[in-house]
Amino acid sequence: MIARLASALLLIALLPLAPLGEAATKTEPPSSGADNAPGMTALDVRLKRLESELRCLVCQNQTLADSNADLADDLRHEVRGLALAGKSDNEIKTYLVARYGDFVLYDPPVKPITWMLWFGPFALLSGGAFVWWMVLRRRERNTAAAPATSEADIAAEKRARKLLDDRDDAAA
Repeated sequence: MIARLASALLLIALLPLAPLGEAATKTEPPSSGADNAPGMTALDVRLKRLESELRCLVCQNQTLADSNADLADDLRHEVRGLALAGKSDNEIKTYLVARYGDFVLYDPPVKPITWMLWFGPFALLSGGAFVWWMVLRRRERNTAAAPATSEADIAAEKRARKLLDDRDDAAA
C-alpha cells in the first residue's frame, strides 16, 4: 500500500517535468535546404527566424511561419514591411505586442500578469497532491483507531458461518 502511494506521489511530482524531457529529446527534422536556399537573402532568413518566434493568432498552436491562415499571411506582410522600414527584431516584437498583447509571442515573458499562466498548473497540482495526502493520512488514522472486534462479534460470526456451512451440507 505504501509502495503504491509512494509511486503515485512520485509520478505526480514528476509529471510537470514531462515537457522538459520532450524538449530534450526533440530533434530537428532534416533540413530541406529551404532556410539556406541560394535565392534567400539575409532579410528572408531574418524574417523566417522572426516569424518562428511569433504565434499565429488564429491557429494559436502554430508559429506565424507555419500557419496558412489569412491573418497569418497579413501579419507576415506586416512584419516584412516593418523590417523593410528598418525596424529591429525587438522593435517589431514590441509593435506586435502593443497591438495584439503578449499572446502574439510564441514564448510569452514571465511577468505578474502571466504568472497564473506559468505557475497556475503547478499550484493546482501541488494543492491536489496536498489534499490527496491529507485524505490518505486521515483514512489511515481512522483505520488505525478503529475499535478491535469484540468477543460477541466474533461469536456471532462463528455462529453465522456454522449455520451457512450446515445449510450447504444439507443442500448437497
